[in-house]
Amino acid sequence: MAKLSKKQKVANDKVDAEKLYSIQEASKLIKEVNYTKFDASVDIAVRLGVDPRKANQMVRGIVTLPNGTGKDTKVLVLCTPDKEAEAKEAGADFVGMDDQIEKINKGWTDFDVVITMPSAMAKVGKLGRVLGPRGLMPNPKSGTVTMEVGKAVKEVKAGKIDFKVDKFGIIHTSVGKVSFEAEKIEENVEEFLNTINKLKPTAAKGTYMISVYISSTMSPGIKIDTKSIKL
Repeated sequence: MAKLSKKQKVANDKVDAEKLYSIQEASKLIKEVNYTKFDASVDIAVRLGVDPRKANQMVRGIVTLPNGTGKDTKVLVLCTPDKEAEAKEAGADFVGMDDQIEKINKGWTDFDVVITMPSAMAKVGKLGRVLGPRGLMPNPKSGTVTMEVGKAVKEVKAGKIDFKVDKFGIIHTSVGKVSFEAEKIEENVEEFLNTINKLKPTAAKGTYMISVYISSTMSPGIKIDTKSIKL
């Protein structure tokens, strides 16, 4: 077992592994136990009582965090020339079609979100082998295949994220930065959990939200009392 550093020991001592924290308590504590020199992300992991192998128990959705993610999300828009100005004005980092597709085919993936148009999916679909494994493939359900490319870019830049339960029944994503005020972390966590709750499949039986943990990069996980969630 790797030896813990002094900072890791201090951080671990501040978190009671047996305690269930309210969202408010956890949002304050996450700032105290972070010891990285950079502005670490606040990550959340939610274990659900669903069987993702069954189509009627798949949980997938989108949420716009009220205080954003704190991350400078790089957005690529693959669109026709008549939509390029709209995409650029909305703040897209990269815009184009054939030229951008050629770069991707050569291995370029220096972007976080891809937005495209329905009419372009015939070309974009061929990028599945590159974008798919990285979770970058545009999808109508996440709002990244749309004619309103400008609106989609603005939403992503404002803090819109899409999420999906993995094969283990866990949803994992970032909901802010440790530099955020505790109240803003709390608001983002509540919005995210409320969104997941609204997506509960009718086929899911028993406890839906089994456990919720938040952590920052390299910090111990803080377990949230699901009863403290304002649904």
